[in-house]
Amino acid sequence: MWLPSKEKKEPLYQQIIEHLIQQIQIGELLPGDTLLAERKLANRYHVNRSTVVRALDELNSIGWIERKHGSGTIVSENLPSARHIPTPLIRLLGRSHFQEDYYTTTIKEQLKDPHTLDFFTGDLPLDLIPDFEFPAISWEHLITEEKKVTASGYEPLKQYIRKKLIEEMALPSKNQEVLITSGSTQGMILLLQNLLKPGDCVATEDPSFLFSLPIFAPLGIELVGIKQDEEGMSCRELEKNILQKRIKLLYLNPNYQNPTSQTISLSRRRELIELCKKYEIPIIEDDVFADFDFTTPLPTLKQLAPEQVIYLGSFSKLFSSRIKIGWIYASDPLIKRLTLTKQQTEQETELFPQLLATSVLTANDYPMKHQQLRNQLIQRRDYFVEGMESLKEFWSYEAIQGGLYYWVTWRGGPLSRTQWGLFLEENLAVAPSFLFGRDSQHFRMNYTRLNEENRMLFFEKMKKITDILKQQKKER
Repeated sequence: MWLPSKEKKEPLYQQIIEHLIQQIQIGELLPGDTLLAERKLANRYHVNRSTVVRALDELNSIGWIERKHGSGTIVSENLPSARHIPTPLIRLLGRSHFQEDYYTTTIKEQLKDPHTLDFFTGDLPLDLIPDFEFPAISWEHLITEEKKVTASGYEPLKQYIRKKLIEEMALPSKNQEVLITSGSTQGMILLLQNLLKPGDCVATEDPSFLFSLPIFAPLGIELVGIKQDEEGMSCRELEKNILQKRIKLLYLNPNYQNPTSQTISLSRRRELIELCKKYEIPIIEDDVFADFDFTTPLPTLKQLAPEQVIYLGSFSKLFSSRIKIGWIYASDPLIKRLTLTKQQTEQETELFPQLLATSVLTANDYPMKHQQLRNQLIQRRDYFVEGMESLKEFWSYEAIQGGLYYWVTWRGGPLSRTQWGLFLEENLAVAPSFLFGRDSQHFRMNYTRLNEENRMLFFEKMKKITDILKQQKKER
């Protein structure tokens, strides 16, 4: 049994903090678990009660545990992004401030097993990525094309993106420029570095995939989740938080939001824009699912407020995450600032993936292959709807007209971590809602991975899990 040592340089209470953090990170202590009473912990660790109290107070202040009067001490059910490692321990633990949720770590290990059905991964499956023909690129050609690279990216690719945004998506062109990035996440980091300072807050939807990313805590920036209703982010909740916190930036995923697949209504888009204009808050519009729309899309936020909105896009979902190409479309002065930061921090985007992307996007058969992909996505969406018919008494979901995900809700209320473990036991990888927010009643499923070969097995596993959950509910 582990015990703190007086022979170490670190104080005993810090050793206890380190030990308990490690127990939480490896899953020995799970969110919601109750810790032993202070006196029992002191006896177990062979220390004074005051030492245990000091360790628990610190863990409570940095988000790892919650101390409730009359109920004892429990492991916090906050998102990992809300937890911090005290600065003196970062060196000792050899880790960053952000720690991945244990459920995610377990799933990633399980995905190495070929018997696991993967509906967790956020990308298209390999069998759906269009069979693009990439040209043979000689060394001489590479050197020639390198001359077309500027600080903001490969010029032919920038021209293609700019033309698409202006002519096909009706985005404004006046005083707007394109910056090529290594995926939309790099674009987000560049914007955080340039627009915010430590202590500032970014508002986003709750739930949101942003809560699973390790990019905010290292910059000293707080991510604030704003509740959504059937039309999108609540303006009332957003304004309340603007008045209470240092919200300096609003991030929105307005079309087929990750993870809920919700699309913000046109009226709500206008309301959010007006609210941000009132408080002079820039909006980041991440339109990463623009290539997966089955219907005529609503006007983008960028169309509605050109100067207020910074537009992000990406080809990584289309080409696979291995080819990280994204872009920022924003005012010329901002693009110049971001380009300078990109140069100074040596975050260059490699030429080769830009060449591949340009070759594919400008090929004569690209529109046809893109439409074929949409048709396949619609077919897989229909597989999901058909299979869920027998489970609709217990699970619900909203219809979608694009994107990659379904947001599936258990009608019986929140599920415990142990109950979510049923999916792991069945080798069924989905993304529970506690990875993206504070509730645990839903899961995100990448329906594009449902095919002729695995769909029957998926629904068999879902039925088995459902039967167990039904029985557990009866026994309560």
